Amino acid sequence: MFEHKNEIIEGFSKRYGLKKLVYFEQFQYVNDAIKREKQFKNWNRSWKIDLIEKDNKNWEDLSYDWSL
Repeated sequence: MFEHKNEIIEGFSKRYGLKKLVYFEQFQYVNDAIKREKQFKNWNRSWKIDLIEKDNKNWEDLSYDWSL
């Protein structure tokens, strides 16, 4: 999160100025995380918004108080 918020890494987050973490999932195995990410790429925007707002109605930054 430090690298994203401080725009250290080139890529999607830096290009679009994304600095808030509003949703995340944890996985034990990286292959499961990759599979899930590929699922999201096929979702339309409204489905993604619904998923975020199910647990984070105000789109708060979930990484706000993380130690870096």
